[in-house]
Amino acid sequence: MMINKLNVKALLAGFVMACTFSHGAMAAEVSGVKYDDTAKVAGKELVLNGLGIRTKFIVKVYATGLYLPEKAKTVPEVMKMDGPRRVRLVLMRDITSDEFGQAFMAGLNHNLDKNEKSKIVTQISKFGEMFALLDALKKGDELNLDFIPGSGTTCYLNGKRIGEVAPDVAFYNAILSIWLGENPVDSSLKPKLLGTK
Repeated sequence: MMINKLNVKALLAGFVMACTFSHGAMAAEVSGVKYDDTAKVAGKELVLNGLGIRTKFIVKVYATGLYLPEKAKTVPEVMKMDGPRRVRLVLMRDITSDEFGQAFMAGLNHNLDKNEKSKIVTQISKFGEMFALLDALKKGDELNLDFIPGSGTTCYLNGKRIGEVAPDVAFYNAILSIWLGENPVDSSLKPKLLGTK
């Protein structure tokens, strides 16, 4: 009888430890920034597709993670995916709103042709105005760029919505092209967001 009780206790202890370790493995971390393995956007649970660090001249600028309805390994899969999507940025240094806005525009300009930009020029302009309203982004600030079908692209800074909703899915895909386009802002980050490296 004692052996059975000990066996049960050992099994329970093992189960608790397994749950603890499996739960810990579900969260990812990059340079001290933690990313949950899932995120809820518009009531739908998304999975972390990949994450990495944006560096510029060896300086870490921000951590970024891409959340999708299901895993995707190619850019076309990501771009045509139905359902909500999220890009989560966590700043790793202070940056002025001008610097961030200029980097945003440069990323779009390097990945969109004139025809593509002309279709979403109003939304690009409104997003630029939103960054102009911010004084600066501080180390540790969290910026979520969410796409919600039937609504559009919404931006949240530290959990608070900023700016207007940009309705066109082409605009969200244009934002994604900053990291996933033919000329990504950081070529080492692109495969990490796609989970291929």
